Amino acid sequence: MNSNRRCFSKPRYYYEASFEGSARLETFWLKFILIISILGLALYFSNKALRKWLKVEKKSMFSYNHVNDTHRKIDWTIRISFMLLLIISLFINIERIHLEPLWYLQTYTIMFVFIIVTETARAVMEKRYAENKNDYLFTLFQLGFIIVVSLSLFFTNFFWLL
Repeated sequence: MNSNRRCFSKPRYYYEASFEGSARLETFWLKFILIISILGLALYFSNKALRKWLKVEKKSMFSYNHVNDTHRKIDWTIRISFMLLLIISLFINIERIHLEPLWYLQTYTIMFVFIIVTETARAVMEKRYAENKNDYLFTLFQLGFIIVVSLSLFFTNFFWLL
């Protein structure tokens, strides 16, 4: 009779697995927030120190800071080109659904190249036309920091979180 009761009860490991999964998820988010906070603080303090050293003015964060009209035209040409490339790559990778998608048409690859191209264009325009000749050095430093952080996140699977 004891064996019949055991058949209808849920196995013991059912509860342990669900608790263990939620604990893993909690530690993932804790580590994720910690890593993002550390990277954000590192970028903030390095930007602040570099701005003081190079005597560069702080620009507003989410606005278009074009040096001149030519820079605005080049920047929008780059943006529209990359938007079209993203749409085309979406359709190409959808057609390859049964195959492995092409790595160079993945969204993260295109966005990484987009950041490099736009910031390089900004640095060139700042070198040529900006009033403060140190603006381009600051832009190149930011670009280098973004490249190093992005590649380290990608190659370490977000610092071994994934």
